[in-house]
Amino acid sequence: MASAPQNQSLPLFYNQLEPLSSQTHANWKVRASETAPFLVGQHAIPVTVEEFPLVQRRMPIVFSVGDDPVPLALMGLNEGVNTFLDDDGRLRDLDTYIPAYIRRYPYLLARLRPDSEDLSLCFDPTSDVIGPFEDGEPLFDGDQPSEVTKQILAFNEQFEQAGQRTGMFMKEIKELGLLMDGEVAIQQEGNDQPFVYRGFQMVSEEKLNELRGDQLRKMQQSGMLPLIFAHLFSLSLMRDIFARQMQQGKVQPQPVAVPTF
Repeated sequence: MASAPQNQSLPLFYNQLEPLSSQTHANWKVRASETAPFLVGQHAIPVTVEEFPLVQRRMPIVFSVGDDPVPLALMGLNEGVNTFLDDDGRLRDLDTYIPAYIRRYPYLLARLRPDSEDLSLCFDPTSDVIGPFEDGEPLFDGDQPSEVTKQILAFNEQFEQAGQRTGMFMKEIKELGLLMDGEVAIQQEGNDQPFVYRGFQMVSEEKLNELRGDQLRKMQQSGMLPLIFAHLFSLSLMRDIFARQMQQGKVQPQPVAVPTF
């Protein structure tokens, strides 16, 4: 269900990457869009720990499976299902919180050379919000970045920093052995078998309760414990997402349940 972005050369959403250049893109502009076609059919979106308090109000927060799990906001419970967008990529509810990973697109800080630690502002040239348009906000003022480009760069730098803090959070909960395989069973009236969703990880409350007092005190002081509670509280929203899928006719038939031991 909650698979991490595919293990490929480019991150989720991105088709190509091109460095933003005052020479090549001197006359390019960026324009706003009310739709996000790249997001249609994406059910699990990476989020940073700073976003947990906002995300947990509307979406379940889980962790991907694998050796390097990442926090994910679930916009649907099945691959290919996003309950927050219509088929054109338009928000169904305008008050929906949009994770920073989505708001960052089509931009990305990337290393242009593997032997360098310097990050350059790049973008996905297949996006329809950036290009040599007649309308929109200019990306450059002469050979200098425009105010819009400076804001884009600052946002991407903040995102990178938040990503590093998220990585530290994940390292801590892994070392404490708090993660377990997740499973949610939702019984729908009129169906003999429950709808069972797996393929994600979650914090084990049992393991959390078994931690020593000094470990819990350290987690409280670092701000880690409230983040874990935000994750645990958000899991109740699984049923809300299921209800959204049911209302939209996007609940997939379940195979006969297999007992687990």
